[in-house]
Formats: sequence, structure tokens, C-alpha cells
Amino acid sequence: MQSFDIERAARAWEHVSGSVFVPHTEEEYERIVAFLDELIDEVGEDESHPLASLMEILGVLIEHYETEHVPELSGEQSPA
Repeated sequence: MQSFDIERAARAWEHVSGSVFVPHTEEEYERIVAFLDELIDEVGEDESHPLASLMEILGVLIEHYETEHVPELSGEQSPA
């Protein structure tokens, strides 16, 4: 079984935690979408790029926010 280096992860997390997070507000949502847009510009469709999995993670976080906060995107109808 592969050992996970917590100290190394903590040092790396210090540098990325401002860009990779669960968005709870519209402002945070907009920040994470902007970051994903930058990554898309850099990575494109290169699935072997070192940041390709980060794009996937950001996509999941964005989808979660949209499901919770943007009903028209999830197919829900607002009450009339």
C-alpha cells in the first residue's frame, strides 16, 4: 500500500487552498469558475496534462454548487 505524505500534502495545500475549495457563495462560485476557465485555456483537451484531474475536480465542485444554488440549471422549476 502506498504511503501518503501528509506533511508534503499540507505544504502543497497552502499554495492551492485559495483556488480549490467548496464554493458557498456566488462570489466564491465565480472565483472557482474563473480558475477553471484559466485551466481550460492552459490544458485544453489534453487528458495527460498534469492539471487535467484538477479540472475535473473543479468541475465537480462547480456542479455541486449549481445543483444547490441555481435551480434552473438543475432542471427544477421555481414556484409560480
